[in-house]
Amino acid sequence: MSVATKTEKIQRLAELTATKETGTGASLWREAFRRLKRSKMAIIGAVVISLFVVLAIVGPYLAPHAATAQTWRNEVFPNRGEFVGPRGENWFGLDHLGRDMFSRMLIGARQTLLVGVVATLIGLVIGFLIGGLSGAAATLGGDAGRRVDSVIMRFIDMMLAMPSLLLAVSIAAVMGQSLTTVMIAVGVVQIPVFARLLRGSMLAQGGADYVLAAKSLGVRKRRIVVSQIIPNSLSPVIVQATLSLATAIIEAAALSYLGLGNPDPAVPEWGVMLTQAQRFFDNAPLMAVYPAVGIIITALGFTLLGEAMREALDPKLRG
Repeated sequence: MSVATKTEKIQRLAELTATKETGTGASLWREAFRRLKRSKMAIIGAVVISLFVVLAIVGPYLAPHAATAQTWRNEVFPNRGEFVGPRGENWFGLDHLGRDMFSRMLIGARQTLLVGVVATLIGLVIGFLIGGLSGAAATLGGDAGRRVDSVIMRFIDMMLAMPSLLLAVSIAAVMGQSLTTVMIAVGVVQIPVFARLLRGSMLAQGGADYVLAAKSLGVRKRRIVVSQIIPNSLSPVIVQATLSLATAIIEAAALSYLGLGNPDPAVPEWGVMLTQAQRFFDNAPLMAVYPAVGIIITALGFTLLGEAMREALDPKLRG
Protein backbone atom coordinates (compact mmCIF):
# COMPACT_ATOMS: atom_id res chain seq x y z
CA MET A 1 0.00 0.00 0.00
CA SER A 2 1.48 3.36 -1.02
CA VAL A 3 2.03 6.22 1.43
CA ALA A 4 -0.49 8.36 -0.47
CA THR A 5 -3.17 5.67 -0.10
CA LYS A 6 -2.43 5.36 3.61
CA THR A 7 -2.70 9.11 4.06
CA GLU A 8 -6.04 9.24 2.23
CA LYS A 9 -7.43 6.48 4.45
CA ILE A 10 -6.26 8.23 7.61
CA GLN A 11 -7.74 11.52 6.48
CA ARG A 12 -11.06 9.85 5.72
CA LEU A 13 -11.09 8.02 9.05
CA ALA A 14 -10.29 11.22 10.92
CA GLU A 15 -13.12 13.05 9.17
CA LEU A 16 -15.59 10.28 9.99
CA THR A 17 -14.47 10.17 13.62
CA ALA A 18 -14.75 13.92 14.03
CA THR A 19 -18.20 14.19 12.45
CA LYS A 20 -19.97 10.97 13.37
CA GLU A 21 -21.74 12.54 16.36
CA THR A 22 -23.51 15.19 14.27
CA GLY A 23 -25.50 12.67 12.24
CA THR A 24 -25.52 14.98 9.22
CA GLY A 25 -21.86 14.92 8.33
CA ALA A 26 -21.48 18.55 9.36
CA SER A 27 -18.14 19.48 10.85
CA LEU A 28 -17.74 20.31 14.51
CA TRP A 29 -17.10 23.97 13.80
CA ARG A 30 -20.07 24.31 11.46
CA GLU A 31 -22.31 22.74 14.05
CA ALA A 32 -20.89 25.02 16.74
CA PHE A 33 -21.42 28.09 14.59
CA ARG A 34 -25.07 27.16 14.11
CA ARG A 35 -25.48 26.85 17.87
CA LEU A 36 -23.74 30.19 18.42
CA LYS A 37 -26.13 31.96 16.06
CA ARG A 38 -29.04 30.73 18.20
CA SER A 39 -27.41 31.72 21.50
CA LYS A 40 -28.46 35.07 22.97
CA MET A 41 -25.40 35.00 25.20
CA ALA A 42 -23.10 34.66 22.18
CA ILE A 43 -24.88 37.44 20.29
CA ILE A 44 -24.66 39.85 23.22
CA GLY A 45 -20.99 39.03 23.76
CA ALA A 46 -20.19 39.43 20.05
CA VAL A 47 -21.98 42.80 19.91
CA VAL A 48 -20.11 44.09 22.96
CA ILE A 49 -16.75 42.93 21.60
CA SER A 50 -17.47 44.37 18.13
CA LEU A 51 -18.38 47.75 19.61
CA PHE A 52 -15.24 47.72 21.73
CA VAL A 53 -12.99 46.83 18.77
CA VAL A 54 -14.59 49.49 16.56
CA LEU A 55 -14.23 52.03 19.37
CA ALA A 56 -10.56 51.12 19.81
CA ILE A 57 -9.91 51.55 16.08
CA VAL A 58 -11.84 54.74 15.33
CA GLY A 59 -11.99 56.24 18.85
CA PRO A 60 -8.88 58.45 18.48
CA TYR A 61 -10.38 59.96 15.33
CA LEU A 62 -13.75 60.62 16.99
CA ALA A 63 -12.35 62.20 20.16
CA PRO A 64 -13.44 65.86 20.23
CA HIS A 65 -10.35 66.99 22.17
CA ALA A 66 -6.73 65.95 22.61
CA ALA A 67 -6.29 63.40 25.37
CA THR A 68 -3.43 65.28 27.03
CA ALA A 69 -4.71 68.84 26.56
CA GLN A 70 -5.34 70.55 29.92
CA THR A 71 -7.66 73.03 28.27
CA TRP A 72 -9.94 73.59 31.27
CA ARG A 73 -7.40 73.30 34.06
CA ASN A 74 -8.36 76.69 35.49
CA GLU A 75 -11.90 75.38 36.07
CA VAL A 76 -10.80 72.42 38.21
CA PHE A 77 -9.62 72.81 41.80
CA PRO A 78 -8.85 69.32 43.16
CA ASN A 79 -7.41 70.67 46.40
CA ARG A 80 -10.77 72.24 47.25
CA GLY A 81 -12.76 69.31 45.89
CA GLU A 82 -14.29 71.27 43.01
CA PHE A 83 -14.71 69.30 39.79
CA VAL A 84 -16.63 69.83 36.57
CA GLY A 85 -19.17 67.10 35.84
CA PRO A 86 -20.85 66.18 32.55
CA ARG A 87 -21.87 69.13 30.41
CA GLY A 88 -22.46 69.94 26.74
CA GLU A 89 -18.82 70.62 25.95
CA ASN A 90 -17.48 67.73 28.02
CA TRP A 91 -19.90 64.78 27.98
CA PHE A 92 -18.12 62.91 30.79
CA GLY A 93 -16.84 65.98 32.59
CA LEU A 94 -13.22 66.85 33.38
CA ASP A 95 -10.53 65.05 35.31
CA HIS A 96 -8.31 66.54 38.02
CA LEU A 97 -6.06 68.25 35.44
CA GLY A 98 -8.87 69.74 33.37
CA ARG A 99 -8.69 67.14 30.58
CA ASP A 100 -11.78 65.92 28.73
CA MET A 101 -12.79 62.53 30.17
CA PHE A 102 -14.83 61.50 27.13
CA SER A 103 -11.85 61.97 24.80
CA ARG A 104 -9.57 60.08 27.17
CA MET A 105 -12.03 57.18 27.35
CA LEU A 106 -12.21 56.96 23.55
CA ILE A 107 -8.45 57.08 23.06
CA GLY A 108 -7.73 54.82 26.04
CA ALA A 109 -9.83 52.00 24.56
CA ARG A 110 -7.09 51.27 22.01
CA GLN A 111 -4.42 50.89 24.68
CA THR A 112 -6.68 48.63 26.74
CA LEU A 113 -7.44 46.39 23.75
CA LEU A 114 -3.76 46.27 22.77
CA VAL A 115 -2.74 45.14 26.24
CA GLY A 116 -5.38 42.40 26.35
CA VAL A 117 -4.71 41.03 22.87
CA VAL A 118 -0.89 41.05 23.08
CA ALA A 119 -0.87 39.52 26.57
CA THR A 120 -3.23 36.75 25.46
CA LEU A 121 -1.16 36.05 22.35
CA ILE A 122 1.99 35.74 24.46
CA GLY A 123 0.32 33.19 26.74
CA LEU A 124 -1.33 31.37 23.82
CA VAL A 125 1.76 31.00 21.64
CA ILE A 126 4.20 29.94 24.39
CA GLY A 127 1.58 27.78 26.12
CA PHE A 128 0.76 26.14 22.77
CA LEU A 129 4.41 25.25 22.19
CA ILE A 130 4.92 23.87 25.70
CA GLY A 131 1.59 22.05 25.83
CA GLY A 132 2.02 20.66 22.32
CA LEU A 133 5.48 19.32 23.12
CA SER A 134 4.33 17.79 26.38
CA GLY A 135 1.18 16.30 24.86
CA ALA A 136 3.06 14.83 21.91
CA ALA A 137 5.69 13.33 24.20
CA ALA A 138 3.09 11.81 26.50
CA THR A 139 0.87 10.52 23.68
CA LEU A 140 3.34 8.96 21.28
CA GLY A 141 6.75 9.24 22.93
CA GLY A 142 6.86 5.99 24.89
CA ASP A 143 8.65 5.82 28.25
CA ALA A 144 11.14 8.55 27.34
CA GLY A 145 8.33 10.80 26.18
CA ARG A 146 6.40 10.32 29.40
CA ARG A 147 9.48 11.33 31.37
CA VAL A 148 9.79 14.51 29.30
CA ASP A 149 6.10 15.18 29.83
CA SER A 150 6.49 14.69 33.58
CA VAL A 151 9.37 17.19 33.81
CA ILE A 152 7.50 19.82 31.78
CA MET A 153 4.28 19.42 33.76
CA ARG A 154 6.04 19.73 37.12
CA PHE A 155 7.39 23.10 35.97
CA ILE A 156 3.89 24.11 34.85
CA ASP A 157 2.48 22.97 38.19
CA MET A 158 4.91 25.27 40.00
CA MET A 159 3.66 28.20 37.94
CA LEU A 160 0.05 27.25 38.62
CA ALA A 161 0.74 27.00 42.35
CA MET A 162 1.35 30.75 42.53
CA PRO A 163 -1.65 33.13 42.53
CA SER A 164 -1.84 34.66 39.06
CA LEU A 165 -1.95 38.28 40.17
CA LEU A 166 0.94 37.77 42.59
CA LEU A 167 3.03 36.18 39.84
CA ALA A 168 2.18 39.03 37.45
CA VAL A 169 3.09 41.64 40.08
CA SER A 170 6.41 39.89 40.77
CA ILE A 171 7.34 39.81 37.08
CA ALA A 172 6.30 43.43 36.55
CA ALA A 173 8.25 44.56 39.62
CA VAL A 174 11.42 42.83 38.38
CA MET A 175 11.15 44.12 34.80
CA GLY A 176 10.27 47.70 35.68
CA GLN A 177 7.35 50.01 35.06
CA SER A 178 6.12 50.07 31.44
CA LEU A 179 3.22 49.03 29.26
CA THR A 180 5.37 46.31 27.68
CA THR A 181 6.09 44.93 31.13
CA VAL A 182 2.36 44.69 31.85
CA MET A 183 1.73 42.75 28.63
CA ILE A 184 4.60 40.33 29.29
CA ALA A 185 3.64 39.82 32.94
CA VAL A 186 -0.01 39.10 32.15
CA GLY A 187 0.98 36.88 29.22
CA VAL A 188 3.38 34.77 31.30
CA VAL A 189 0.66 34.18 33.88
CA GLN A 190 -1.55 32.63 31.17
CA ILE A 191 1.10 30.26 29.77
CA PRO A 192 0.42 27.33 32.17
CA VAL A 193 -3.33 27.53 31.55
CA PHE A 194 -2.95 27.08 27.79
CA ALA A 195 -0.20 24.48 28.18
CA ARG A 196 -2.26 22.33 30.56
CA LEU A 197 -5.38 22.64 28.44
CA LEU A 198 -3.72 21.66 25.16
CA ARG A 199 -1.85 18.76 26.76
CA GLY A 200 -5.03 17.39 28.32
CA SER A 201 -6.92 17.68 25.05
CA MET A 202 -4.12 15.92 23.18
CA LEU A 203 -4.07 13.08 25.70
CA ALA A 204 -7.80 12.64 25.20
CA GLN A 205 -7.34 12.56 21.43
CA GLY A 206 -4.42 10.14 21.71
CA GLY A 207 -6.74 7.20 22.30
CA ALA A 208 -9.11 7.99 19.44
CA ASP A 209 -9.78 5.48 16.68
CA TYR A 210 -8.08 7.50 13.96
CA VAL A 211 -4.83 7.59 15.98
CA LEU A 212 -4.88 3.83 16.48
CA ALA A 213 -5.57 3.37 12.77
CA ALA A 214 -2.69 5.63 11.82
CA LYS A 215 -0.33 3.73 14.11
CA SER A 216 -1.39 0.40 12.64
CA LEU A 217 -0.76 1.71 9.13
CA GLY A 218 2.77 2.71 10.07
CA VAL A 219 2.35 6.47 9.73
CA ARG A 220 5.15 8.42 11.40
CA LYS A 221 4.35 9.68 14.90
CA ARG A 222 5.27 13.26 14.07
CA ARG A 223 2.79 13.29 11.19
CA ILE A 224 0.03 11.89 13.39
CA VAL A 225 0.58 14.61 15.98
CA VAL A 226 0.86 17.53 13.55
CA SER A 227 -1.84 16.62 11.06
CA GLN A 228 -4.42 14.91 13.27
CA ILE A 229 -4.06 15.17 17.05
CA ILE A 230 -3.23 18.89 17.34
CA PRO A 231 -5.96 20.14 14.93
CA ASN A 232 -8.57 18.06 16.77
CA SER A 233 -7.37 19.39 20.15
CA LEU A 234 -7.66 23.10 19.40
CA SER A 235 -11.34 23.68 20.24
CA PRO A 236 -10.95 24.11 24.03
CA VAL A 237 -7.79 26.18 23.52
CA ILE A 238 -9.58 28.65 21.26
CA VAL A 239 -12.42 28.95 23.76
CA GLN A 240 -9.94 29.57 26.57
CA ALA A 241 -8.23 32.28 24.51
CA THR A 242 -11.54 34.15 24.30
CA LEU A 243 -12.05 33.86 28.06
CA SER A 244 -8.43 34.82 28.74
CA LEU A 245 -8.85 38.11 26.90
CA ALA A 246 -11.28 39.20 29.59
CA THR A 247 -8.89 38.07 32.33
CA ALA A 248 -5.96 39.81 30.65
CA ILE A 249 -7.78 43.14 30.51
CA ILE A 250 -8.72 42.91 34.18
CA GLU A 251 -5.23 41.87 35.31
CA ALA A 252 -3.60 44.59 33.21
CA ALA A 253 -5.93 47.13 34.81
CA ALA A 254 -4.97 45.76 38.23
CA LEU A 255 -1.25 46.15 37.49
CA SER A 256 -1.83 49.70 36.26
CA TYR A 257 -3.86 50.37 39.39
CA LEU A 258 -0.88 49.22 41.48
CA GLY A 259 1.39 51.64 39.64
CA LEU A 260 3.19 49.07 37.47
CA GLY A 261 1.71 50.17 34.15
CA ASN A 262 2.67 52.93 31.73
CA PRO A 263 5.04 55.33 33.54
CA ASP A 264 3.58 58.28 31.57
CA PRO A 265 0.28 59.12 33.32
CA ALA A 266 -0.67 61.47 30.50
CA VAL A 267 -1.21 58.52 28.11
CA PRO A 268 -4.83 57.42 28.54
CA GLU A 269 -5.45 53.78 29.44
CA TRP A 270 -8.47 52.65 31.41
CA GLY A 271 -6.46 51.02 34.19
CA VAL A 272 -4.23 54.08 34.58
CA MET A 273 -7.28 56.36 34.57
CA LEU A 274 -8.79 54.26 37.35
CA THR A 275 -5.59 54.63 39.36
CA GLN A 276 -5.58 58.39 38.97
CA ALA A 277 -9.24 58.64 39.99
CA GLN A 278 -8.83 56.89 43.34
CA ARG A 279 -7.40 60.01 44.99
CA PHE A 280 -10.47 62.04 44.14
CA PHE A 281 -13.18 59.41 44.54
CA ASP A 282 -14.97 61.23 47.39
CA ASN A 283 -15.41 64.44 45.40
CA ALA A 284 -15.47 63.14 41.81
CA PRO A 285 -16.65 59.48 41.77
CA LEU A 286 -17.49 59.63 38.06
CA MET A 287 -13.77 59.81 37.26
CA ALA A 288 -13.51 56.22 38.51
CA VAL A 289 -16.93 55.04 37.32
CA TYR A 290 -16.27 55.62 33.60
CA PRO A 291 -13.08 53.50 33.23
CA ALA A 292 -14.36 50.89 35.70
CA VAL A 293 -17.61 50.42 33.76
CA GLY A 294 -15.65 50.26 30.49
CA ILE A 295 -13.41 47.49 31.84
CA ILE A 296 -16.35 45.56 33.32
CA ILE A 297 -18.48 45.68 30.16
CA THR A 298 -15.57 44.71 27.89
CA ALA A 299 -14.55 41.80 30.12
CA LEU A 300 -18.19 40.71 30.30
CA GLY A 301 -18.45 40.68 26.50
CA PHE A 302 -15.43 38.39 26.11
CA THR A 303 -16.67 36.17 28.94
CA LEU A 304 -20.15 35.79 27.43
CA LEU A 305 -18.77 34.88 24.00
CA GLY A 306 -16.24 32.48 25.51
CA GLU A 307 -18.85 30.69 27.59
CA ALA A 308 -21.16 30.45 24.58
CA MET A 309 -18.35 28.96 22.50
CA ARG A 310 -17.57 26.46 25.26
CA GLU A 311 -21.19 25.30 25.33
CA ALA A 312 -21.40 25.16 21.53
CA LEU A 313 -18.28 23.00 21.28
CA ASP A 314 -19.13 20.74 24.23
CA PRO A 315 -20.01 17.29 22.80
CA LYS A 316 -22.30 16.61 25.77
CA LEU A 317 -24.50 19.56 24.78
CA ARG A 318 -24.68 18.86 21.05
CA GLY A 319 -28.02 17.47 20.03
